[in-house]
Amino acid sequence: MKAKVKRMKQDTLALYYAYQHPATPFIAKLLIGITIGYLLSPIDLIPDFIPVIGLLDDLLIVPFLIVVSIRLIPKEIWPESKLKAAQSPIILNKNNWLFASLIVAIWLALLFFFFRLFKNRHLGTKNGI
Repeated sequence: MKAKVKRMKQDTLALYYAYQHPATPFIAKLLIGITIGYLLSPIDLIPDFIPVIGLLDDLLIVPFLIVVSIRLIPKEIWPESKLKAAQSPIILNKNNWLFASLIVAIWLALLFFFFRLFKNRHLGTKNGI
């Protein structure tokens, strides 16, 4: 398990270097940005205090985002990024409140969407629509 976590950290740093590469396609950069942003955010999309489901993002969502991001990176860039990550390790700061603000904005948008959806359904049945 420790080896997998270490590899995931190394892959995250390699994703950071792949993101900076000028030949990385836009769609890959977009997903890498979402992946790294989510990893660096001090707030999880699914809070950890929710039993079982709270840990799913760490066990399923994060590895899935990493794998899909890696698959979108051109084959000649990925080995170069991994080598750079191994030779020039840096520490990515997890206390980035910009990414935390993004997660909070996503939650607020979802809450607003569901509030509007259920409010309109309730009003529609009340007025006979």
